[in-house]
This record gives sequence, C-alpha cells and structure tokens, in this order.
Amino acid sequence: MPVTRKVSSASFATPAPEASQSYSYSNLEGTASARNELAEEVALAIAYNGISQAVMLVSPTDLEDFIVGFSLGSGIIASHDEIYDFKLSGCGSAMQAEVEIASRAFWELKQQRRQLAGTSGCGLCGVEAVEQALPDLKALPGAPLPPIEWLEGLRQRIGEFQPLGRHCGAVHAAVFMDGNGQLLLGREDIGRHNALDKLIGALIRQDIPLA
Repeated sequence: MPVTRKVSSASFATPAPEASQSYSYSNLEGTASARNELAEEVALAIAYNGISQAVMLVSPTDLEDFIVGFSLGSGIIASHDEIYDFKLSGCGSAMQAEVEIASRAFWELKQQRRQLAGTSGCGLCGVEAVEQALPDLKALPGAPLPPIEWLEGLRQRIGEFQPLGRHCGAVHAAVFMDGNGQLLLGREDIGRHNALDKLIGALIRQDIPLA
C-alpha cells in the first residue's frame, strides 16, 4: 500500500528551526517515499582555559546558555561571575567552546582532573571511600505543592517554548515558573539534562530572579 503523508500548508509558511534537518525515506518495497523532519545533535567540545574537559552531544540552539548552565551545574564554577569570556567556533556536526574561567575555579578543576587521572576501573572514579560517594547531605525543608490552577493547560503552555519540538518532535523541554504560576522562560534539547542546563544558563544570563 502506498505511503501517504498529509502536509499542512502552514508548514511552508513557518521557517524550519536551525536545529532540524529534512530527510527522505521510503518503504521496504521502494514503491513510496516521503520526507520527515528530525531534530539534530552536534558534538560540542568544551575547554576551560585551554584544557579540554568534556564533549557533549547537544541540540545546536542556545549554546551560550548551555555553557553557563553546564559549567555551574557541573560544579566547575561557583557562580557565573567566574566565567570571564567564552568563544564558540566550528560548524556542522562538530563545534568547540573555549571558556575562560577564574583562577580559583581553574585550580579546582585541575585538582579534580588529577584525582580522576590517578584512579582506574569503573564505577565512581576518583572516589576513595563510600563516605565520599554518599555524603551526609543536609535535608531540605519541604515545600507546599503549587495550586492546581497553575497546572491548567500546562502542556500547551510549555509548547510555546518549543519551536523545535513543534516542528519535528522528539525533544525535551525545561521551563521556569514564577511564584504566580506564570511560565517566564523555557529551553529545549534532545537531552533533558541539556535542556535544564540551558534553562539555568538562560535564567542567569537574563538576570531572572530564581526566588
């Protein structure tokens, strides 16, 4: 049976997001073909003060936000003020981020790298005792649940922050809701942790209060 795909005329009116690519496919018999939009990923190599630290697979949008959020969430910096500058370069499926950080943060990063380099095997590399892997963390106080009214139409409201998701699907979103139930900001990525890092970075770079 031939494969048919209904295409809305609206799809031609809205430009495709930069992080998507159109691909053609056919059925096994080769008797019918169609096209579909897929979200893309790129390999982003991140270096701090000239030393390579990580290669992350990310959707190639809002990369400046991702660098700030990843650096803070990974504990490489204690605050965004410790990032002095960064530069993005590359194209296609490979990109690089050169990040300049404060001397204190760079010293801590080098200490962590030395500890990891001196440890072999799998599992919790660089951890010498169970106490290090499972520290006695301070319990956070409980918080009340948000009013049910804040969740009304939430899925549709989140979609407003997902141009890539609306275009081709298969991407995660992270959104920030203020104390009045209003969604102020959102970011999206194929990786859900990447989406959260992008959101954290965006909130910081736009000076949006978190409390």
